Amino acid sequence: FKPIFLGTVHPRSELAQQRRVVNSQKCVRAGGKHNDLEDVGRDTYHHTFFEMLGNWSFGDYFKEEACSMAWELLTEVYEIPRDRLYVTYFGGEPSLGLSADEECRDVWLRLGVPASHVLPFSLKDNFWEMGDTGPCGPCTEIHYDHVGGGRNAAALVNQGSPDVVEIWNLVFMQYSREVEGNLLPLPQHHVDTGMGLERLVTVLQNKRSNYDTDLFTPILDAIHKGCRAPRYQGLVGNADVGHVNMAYRVVADHVRTLCVCITDGIYPGFSGAELVLRRILRRAVRFCSEVLQAPPGLLASLVPTVVEVLGDAYPELTRNTNQIKDIINENEAAFLSSLERGRRIIEQTVQQMKPATNFPAEVAWSLYGSLGFPLDLIDLMLEEKGISLDSAAFNELVLEDAKRKAGGAQAGQPRNTNTQLDVHCLARLRGSSVPATDDSPKYAYALGPHGHYEFSPCQATVLMLYRDQSLHKEVGAGQRCGVILDRTNFYAEQGGQDSDQGYMIRLGQQDVLFPVESVHLCGGYVIHEVTAVETLRAGDQVQLFVDEAQRLACMTNHTATHLLNFALRRVLGDSTEQRGSHVTAERLRFDFDTKGFVTVEQLQQVEQVVQDLIQKNEVVHMAEVPLTVARRVRGLRAVDEGYPDPVRIVSLGVPVENVLTCDSEAAMQTSVELCCGTHLLQTGSVEDLAIISERQLVKGISRVIAVTGGRAKEAREVGQCLAMEVDSVSLRMKQRITSIPEMQNLSKEVGQLTKVVSSTAMPQWQRKELQTILKALQRTANTAIKKLELQQAEKVAQVLLGKYCNQPVIIDTIPADSLSILMKVVNQLCDKSPGTSVLLLSPQASGEVLCACQVSKSCLPAFSAADWAVAVCTQMEGKAGGSPIVAKGSGNAKGMQGALTTALEFAQSKL
Repeated sequence: FKPIFLGTVHPRSELAQQRRVVNSQKCVRAGGKHNDLEDVGRDTYHHTFFEMLGNWSFGDYFKEEACSMAWELLTEVYEIPRDRLYVTYFGGEPSLGLSADEECRDVWLRLGVPASHVLPFSLKDNFWEMGDTGPCGPCTEIHYDHVGGGRNAAALVNQGSPDVVEIWNLVFMQYSREVEGNLLPLPQHHVDTGMGLERLVTVLQNKRSNYDTDLFTPILDAIHKGCRAPRYQGLVGNADVGHVNMAYRVVADHVRTLCVCITDGIYPGFSGAELVLRRILRRAVRFCSEVLQAPPGLLASLVPTVVEVLGDAYPELTRNTNQIKDIINENEAAFLSSLERGRRIIEQTVQQMKPATNFPAEVAWSLYGSLGFPLDLIDLMLEEKGISLDSAAFNELVLEDAKRKAGGAQAGQPRNTNTQLDVHCLARLRGSSVPATDDSPKYAYALGPHGHYEFSPCQATVLMLYRDQSLHKEVGAGQRCGVILDRTNFYAEQGGQDSDQGYMIRLGQQDVLFPVESVHLCGGYVIHEVTAVETLRAGDQVQLFVDEAQRLACMTNHTATHLLNFALRRVLGDSTEQRGSHVTAERLRFDFDTKGFVTVEQLQQVEQVVQDLIQKNEVVHMAEVPLTVARRVRGLRAVDEGYPDPVRIVSLGVPVENVLTCDSEAAMQTSVELCCGTHLLQTGSVEDLAIISERQLVKGISRVIAVTGGRAKEAREVGQCLAMEVDSVSLRMKQRITSIPEMQNLSKEVGQLTKVVSSTAMPQWQRKELQTILKALQRTANTAIKKLELQQAEKVAQVLLGKYCNQPVIIDTIPADSLSILMKVVNQLCDKSPGTSVLLLSPQASGEVLCACQVSKSCLPAFSAADWAVAVCTQMEGKAGGSPIVAKGSGNAKGMQGALTTALEFAQSKL
């Protein structure tokens, strides 16, 4: 409903016709501004997933009706005792110029709520905002006292007490928080109320905890049957020995969240909502395994129970039960392996620690970066042992990693001395008969039965270590070095694709992880940049584990790059040649020759060609062939790049042996390239591609940036939202607007939209379309403002001409909204009365006084407009400037009367 709040909803849409709405929403609060994840389990009323019952008013009823309807429902329909209810209202925030919401307070008092139960609270508790920007406003909350008995529980409201909890929040949407941080009033007042079903059921079923209601008890019973822990007792805090009851609540809550999100198409992943869901799943798995001592599979076994509880309300859960279980089981199995290894590492590290010391940041970073341990899980495990993480040192490691990812080696700085072998070291390696690295295992992956990629680990031998531009047989603990192996499944940075990341472990020492931070290829040797957690020696046997999420994201974007290259040639012509590319896990960049600017239509056509190839789900064929054979392939792209021999051919949809056939036309009809990168096995896994940027680097060379999968979907959704906002502004611009402030506000809105459209990730073709529309709207608005100002100026000038009747000097004060209007009035007077010199002042509400003047040409050069304005504005402690004919300035209202006298005296002295 945000477009309604902002007034950007399309006037012809069904949504625009709504005035009053009631609904129930599936809500997840586990990331971003409204994040309840860390509270879940610790108390009895926070949840990651909950059902929100909402009443909405769009410019219809407001505070009086909203409060009275809520009170009637709770006290008369649900018959909740009035003396157990407390209401809060916004107490004001002087620093923001926001006064207390006394209107709301008075409504509650008129409804009969005792004054002792009507409580003011600050911005933090009673001013609701959905994000950093957007609709917001004061709110009033209704709290319920589970204890009752005639006591006054006002002191417990908003204090985190499990006995006095909020059940309903009534938000009065009055403002919009702008990008700059200021609040602007919304043109219409709206109401958005939200009552958590779980908390309401707790009250209606006369329970003290949400988890004691029939929404949760079947799930808690199922947990007990599937684990070796005591039955759930509802204990919290210190009474909950071993955090067993907390674990019950975490698992019960999180499995509901997993069921609902997976059914709605959000799967545990590595960015955005998917990453949040992955953290929820791993948190639940950890509590199942570590606290409840449950065997693997407990979490998925709870799915039928969740479906039984929620299935009637959400039938889609019933249809997707098996899929939910499979996805949970797959992710649980992957994490349990990491969890067990991480637990042993923490136990081993704690045993070696000295008393009263912090947990070492390097070990935590290894768990976090290599095993994918969420930081909150590390903190939780340590908290249970009464140990703290060395947060300062950990944050430094985070900062270092962020800098490395953001910038890498900057221009002018030396290359990494641990990964770039110099000519002397290369000669020593070859002279010592150290073989080049066999990196063919990097292509050892396959599609599993559920459509997920499976990557095989790789066993290798350390051949040599490299540090500070010299070769070593041994590197001590804590040192960063390059590791050269006999074979590797890590992809080294080359061909425009980022290197893999991951970790290696020494055989027989499973609990010691050596994080692999980057991988480089130099002279046939693959150098793994590693921080040696313990002493590392040549001859050590190691097992390698690639960061599968990062690898898969790079594979997706690299295959998408080939699709994009083909599409560009198809749309722009065969003369379009690749000039460069860069593939990361987040996006892809592609530079190419172009004869002119790429049009909106061409961008759309390119995306459509890619979409067609994705929809066909073509097989990605890959094979190594001799370079001489590869050169015979018709239409082969990028033959002249420095590829090794044999070379790897990547062909979309057509087997490599077919494109190698003499006189074969197959290669002309699809994407065939020489490429050493890692790729998807089928194009359908790309899911979607959106070009979010296109610009000319230099004349004749363009650069496009594109995103795939979920990022592409998000870019398209953002684009549609902005298109609706632009459409809304266009419609309002066509209406007959006679108010200058209204037109100025519309012009400002166009300007703000222009900035947003320019900077937001969205399809580039749509950006260009919207920018064209906004540019025209800005011209229309500017023209309209000038026209309205001129009309207003003519009216004022006509009045002044009648008042002064062709006098040689006109000095007066008039109301004017801007210096532009004031100047236009002066111009109109002088045009209609050429022999008259005019100076006008206009006091503003801010205390400022505007000044504009024009001198008749017949009075030059003795009489100067600039000198006149300076004399007048100086009197008002202000400044002015201009030419001998026209000038303008401003000053302080305190000196305005003296300024008028000065203006007249100055003019008389010159005439």
